[in-house]
Amino acid sequence: MRRLGIDTGHELVVYLNKDSPICRSEGFGAHSRLELRVGTQRVLATLNIVQDGLLGADEAGLSESAWLALQPGPDERVIIAHPPSVDSLASVRAKIYGRELDGPALHGIIQDIVGNRYSSIEMAAFITAAGGDRLSLGEVVALTKAMVQTGAQLRWRQPLVVDKHCIGGLAGNRTTPIVVAIAAELGLTIPKTSSRAITSAAGTADTMAMLAPVDLDEAQIRRVVETCGGCIAWGGAMNLAPADERLIRIERALDIDSAGQLVASVLSKKIAAGSTHVVIDVPVGPTAKVRDHAEAESLAALLQQVAAAFGLQLRVLLSDGSQPVGRGIGPALEAHDVLAVLRNEPHAPPDLRAHALAIAAAVLELAGVAGADASLAMATTCLETGRAWQRFQSICAAQGGMRTPGKAAYQQAVPAAQPGRVTAIDNRRLSRVAKLAGAPAAPLAGLTLDAHLGETVAAGQALFTLHAQSPGELAYAMEYVSRHPCIVCVEASA
Repeated sequence: MRRLGIDTGHELVVYLNKDSPICRSEGFGAHSRLELRVGTQRVLATLNIVQDGLLGADEAGLSESAWLALQPGPDERVIIAHPPSVDSLASVRAKIYGRELDGPALHGIIQDIVGNRYSSIEMAAFITAAGGDRLSLGEVVALTKAMVQTGAQLRWRQPLVVDKHCIGGLAGNRTTPIVVAIAAELGLTIPKTSSRAITSAAGTADTMAMLAPVDLDEAQIRRVVETCGGCIAWGGAMNLAPADERLIRIERALDIDSAGQLVASVLSKKIAAGSTHVVIDVPVGPTAKVRDHAEAESLAALLQQVAAAFGLQLRVLLSDGSQPVGRGIGPALEAHDVLAVLRNEPHAPPDLRAHALAIAAAVLELAGVAGADASLAMATTCLETGRAWQRFQSICAAQGGMRTPGKAAYQQAVPAAQPGRVTAIDNRRLSRVAKLAGAPAAPLAGLTLDAHLGETVAAGQALFTLHAQSPGELAYAMEYVSRHPCIVCVEASA
């Protein structure tokens, strides 16, 4: 075996010479799935064929992910064979043709995905076949159960464990760190596990990573929660519903997130994390993930039905998704917003503050701490007196030490072409611009929103400001902006 140093992401790849006798004798071709065995280690990898003299006929090149999975010793040899047949692919084909799948069929699919027996193409086929409204309620429940059962599950000594989640699709909206700090300070247990970005410019874990370490294992999470009452960690390091992380990678590439899969994704992680009471934020707006209230009500009903099947207490909040929440879009910029709210700074985004307080109040109310009005008053007092800020600092310290988010070296404002009133903001295109500027891979990149719906702006006044870590990324994002002049629409003054 040879370590080629090729980064193929999470895809395990093996490289063989086109003249390799193994390819000739076994009929292996490009993109074949192969089983690699080194001692007791076995992995499945996708074959790429090398045409030139990079590899000898008796050599197998490994991508970084394959090398790290096998961890071979010096000069160790690998046994290459056809992989065992993947029987669950028959269920995927059945779903493609419209058949409803039962619990064992869905469990088999998820078990094989977790076992790395599906290629990216096969996972894409399953996601597409189950997309849209093609999953029945029974299938969503079975899919959720399979995703829970094929990973680790946390159990807590506390009988009541709260959580919150936003379904996404709205730029900014980084309420989680604020809500966790308030809920934990007011005596609730809230072990929050969050995702990296899927189709957005930042996920909660990306933003929290600018403030403290998030790659915590189970023992570390238990220690933080025991000490502070809550945490904000990346769920991928925990092996909670591990199929979800694999499917999310494909969904990110396809840029799709259907209702049934969304519900299974969200609730499987909450159930696996040991939550008993969960508040789900569903932003609704013309350019949000959920476009109108009819779609939102349908999604809320599905969330409630699936949660009830697992005995999970759930409340769904429909919120305003017509524009971003907060000013920053991108990991560091959203972290700056979070800090401003927690510190009660004068320039803190008022919409982020208000939305975080509303969610925190819903968590308190669902947990039976107090009624609606009293819960909002409690959450507000906790924030205004600095208690939430102190709790947040304690959580960061327990997770490995608080960090200060930096700022990008390159910035450029996008001005209004005419005076008038802001009448529309395209959430999707704003997120697209932030990603073209480098977010979330470049954590200081993204944009700040300088004008909000209903505000009056002068000609030349900044509508939003791009932040990039390199001039090339800044130019790349600006080129997109030049082709889409109505990302923030200004209606001319009469």
